[in-house]
Amino acid sequence: MTECRETGRPRSKPAGAKGKPGNRPGYKPNHKSAPKGRSHAARGPAPETDWSEGERIAKYLARAGVASRREVERLIEEGKVTVDGKKLTSPAFKVTGKELIRVGRRTISAPEATRVWRYHKPSGLITTNVDPEGRRTIFDELPRTLPRVVTVGRLDLTTEGLLLLTNDGALARALELPASGLERTYRVRAHGTVTPEKIEKLAQGITVEGVKYQPIKAVLDRETGANNWLTVTLAEGKKREVRRALESLDLMVNRLIRVSYGPFELTDLKPGQVDELPPDLLAQAVGHLYEGLKDAGPAPKKSNAAPRKPVAKGGRSGPKPPPKSRTKSSRKADEEWSTSAERTSPKSRLGSKPPSGKLSGNRKRSKPR
Repeated sequence: MTECRETGRPRSKPAGAKGKPGNRPGYKPNHKSAPKGRSHAARGPAPETDWSEGERIAKYLARAGVASRREVERLIEEGKVTVDGKKLTSPAFKVTGKELIRVGRRTISAPEATRVWRYHKPSGLITTNVDPEGRRTIFDELPRTLPRVVTVGRLDLTTEGLLLLTNDGALARALELPASGLERTYRVRAHGTVTPEKIEKLAQGITVEGVKYQPIKAVLDRETGANNWLTVTLAEGKKREVRRALESLDLMVNRLIRVSYGPFELTDLKPGQVDELPPDLLAQAVGHLYEGLKDAGPAPKKSNAAPRKPVAKGGRSGPKPPPKSRTKSSRKADEEWSTSAERTSPKSRLGSKPPSGKLSGNRKRSKPR
């Protein structure tokens, strides 16, 4: 198997060139003049390699969880990738999965079936592998039991809600493209005055600082003093699209929650929780966008959930009882939000502190262990 077929380099002497009599049209070989011990079949062209079933080595290793495609290409340049004992010098190489592939001293197994997880991203986490400023990323908080995953799109530092994770980079790319037609829906709390004219401007499409945004559907749910809760739906998903579009209309977004991405919904997923989608439902939902879902295997017996904190000595395990409802009149009504019109969910208190250091009379402060 050579790279000449993959890279498309021209042969040293094309067919029909002058020089050898075997290249002239109409020439018939003379069996008497042929060298002894050699058959004429050996002079024929080598059989063409069928690349239709193959896959580029960078994509194959990325699906196998080795590294990203760019990182795999760098490893190939450094000579750390071998196929059947031969060192690769170019990423323009295809494999079928039957070869012996090694990266360094590690033998690479075949990629597993495509899998997708729903993740409720809390506010305050960066959607990236490594942050130069040293801030916490979502990969610092994800369960260790998850394989190598990539995100379908991104959410800003202060944006919460649904973030899809997958072990298949090609599927992530297919779901991100605007051509997929998948709509993203957000619950938005914005400071300012919402008017029908502003809603109409969003619906017609808006241009902000030279960036043109496609029509955005916005519905005013309720007004709570100077703040407003809106449901915003878009299909393009450009960088900070919701914030920039609303800020251009004097609506300052102070909370942003993504509640759905195409057919996938946040529903009752708590902040920090991870839930795997069944392969059959995944193929039914977006199988028309990505052919790789036809190879999806059966769902695992137990989905990967958010890690539980260890139970203190003398304590009891199991889920915590629901918190008692507060009846203080000082609580603001606009602190509640819902992911759908049918059911309501309390505001996430992740990382928040109580208004005072005092505890209620029926609770005792325990020393840290």
